[in-house]
This record gives sequence, structure tokens and C-alpha cells, in this order.
Amino acid sequence: MRSMVAALIVFAAATASAQSLADVARQEEARRKGVAGAGKVYTNDALQPEPPPSPGSVPAASPAPAAPATPAAGDKPADPAAPGATPKTEAEWKKRIADERDALLRAQTFAEALQSRINVLSADFVNVDDPARRDVVAADRQKALSELDRVKAEIQAHQKKITDIQTEARKAGVPAGWVR
Repeated sequence: MRSMVAALIVFAAATASAQSLADVARQEEARRKGVAGAGKVYTNDALQPEPPPSPGSVPAASPAPAAPATPAAGDKPADPAAPGATPKTEAEWKKRIADERDALLRAQTFAEALQSRINVLSADFVNVDDPARRDVVAADRQKALSELDRVKAEIQAHQKKITDIQTEARKAGVPAGWVR
């Protein structure tokens, strides 16, 4: 008897909440029909990035007239692959960041290989009894250590370059996905 009463209560509660949920859905549908328009829709095409301010300039109350877009007779158009040239397209930005990341990966792989060589040379240094051979191993290990220091500096330079590219892209109004 108790289980029947409990089942009846659960069924009644489920039925009551389903009815109120249907009522809420009908009310929401009526409300949406009453709204005049969806409002303004923004797309990527509608949004234009703001040109970055030139270094050292102070924002003026009215914009200055733009310089002519065509280069002078003696000027050559900027090569996007040239250092210091700001890329314009997604492909150029992606290539630029990918090239730098590839260089970083190569440097990191080389550093790992050097570290393995240093580990082997250190073990050889300890295990070799011949003083002449020991001197050769010590010299090789020292060369590998100095090369590892150089490669670590190169890794830091690549990491800084990647950060600089990302910062430049952000300042140029480039979407973040282009330099990820």
C-alpha cells in the first residue's frame, strides 16, 4: 500500500512539473514572437581591425589624411618574408610562427642530444683509467658543455622571438588563432 502511494505521488509530481514546463515553453515561444527584431548581428567580415598607432604618436582628435597607398617610383613593395616586414595574411602569419617554432624544436632536440652526449662523456671520464684518454674525454665533454650553453641561449632567443611575433600580431589586430 505504501509503495502504491509513493508511486502515485511521484507520478503526480512528474505530471505536474511536465505541465508547468510545457506552459513555460509556450510562454517563451509567445515572448519570442513578440520581439520585433533579433538586433544587430556582428560577423568577422563586419569587424575591421583598427590600424596600430605609429610609434611615438599621440592620438589626435581628428584623423590625419592617409598617405597614398601606392609606393613611390623608386620604392619596392615590402617582401613579407623579409625581416621587419609585417605579414598581411593568415598564411603569412602562420608560416612565420611555424618557422620559428620549427627552429625552436630543432634547437631543443639538439640540446637533448648534447645533454645525452655530456652524460656519456661524464660516465666515460669517471670510468677511464688512462690519464691521456681521460684528458681527451674531458676536452670533449668541455666542448659539449660550451655547445650546450650556446644552444640554450639559442632556445631562449627562439622563445623570445615567438613571444615577440605573438605580441606584434596582437598589436596589429591579428586574430589569435593565426599565431597559435
